[in-house]
Amino acid sequence: MNSLSELQMDALTEIFNIGAGRAASSLSEIVGDEVKLSVPRVQLYQSSEINAEVLSLNSPRVGAVKQSFSGPFDADAMLLFTEERAMEIVHDMMGSQVGLEEMVEFEQEAMCELGNIILNACLSSMADILSLTLDSSLPVYSVGETDMILRQIVSEANQPAMLVLHIDLAIEKRLSQGYLVFLLSSSSLQELLTHIDRFISGI
Repeated sequence: MNSLSELQMDALTEIFNIGAGRAASSLSEIVGDEVKLSVPRVQLYQSSEINAEVLSLNSPRVGAVKQSFSGPFDADAMLLFTEERAMEIVHDMMGSQVGLEEMVEFEQEAMCELGNIILNACLSSMADILSLTLDSSLPVYSVGETDMILRQIVSEANQPAMLVLHIDLAIEKRLSQGYLVFLLSSSSLQELLTHIDRFISGI
């Protein structure tokens, strides 16, 4: 599997950081309060290495928003939160006047909206900076046992490379940790790195 050089890692971190800034701005408008997303920490794993311990998902259940992107390279992108964090975010997005039963009812819609904002912001910043065109599918939200969701992600993708971004999301000083997971085939990863190298050489 391809490994990333320090320059490639720095370039990807900066690209995704710009996307995180865009996402934070959009989310701030939705919740009516300041939203901060940390500088993403980027790591490349083999899919066989991915488990709850590696991702620090110390919760029995997790929520996952998935979108597929296609263009010069194809990727499945997922946003992962522990179930408790997902419900806190839904509460912040829907407003304090919404009761628990209503929150559960709106969970899927709110998390799809959240995933759509964050995943599209990250991928659109990559497309803009690397001069690419990427198309995306509609987001799909699922929630379940952490190990089951992770196994499902790995088996469905059937891709050897997983690009993982760890982000901290703060709404009204409430801190939530999430992961963006990008699943890429060897050829897609190589294509992405070719565009990254072209970008670096043009700086």
